[in-house]
Amino acid sequence: MKSILKEERKKKKITQEQLATLVGVSRQSINAIERGKYTPSTVLALKISEIFNTSVNRLFELEAEDYNS
Repeated sequence: MKSILKEERKKKKITQEQLATLVGVSRQSINAIERGKYTPSTVLALKISEIFNTSVNRLFELEAEDYNS
């Protein structure tokens, strides 16, 4: 899964720690999502999208290999 979370977070000048606090997870979880090492739950993806006032589909995009797993 591809994510533009890091870019959007930097545009809004929000640290990983601040975003983590806003959505109720650890900073390490936000870091893992941004590095593509962790796929957020639907609830977490929705919370993040609300913080950035955008759709989940804009922040997170499936890649070809995601359809084969």
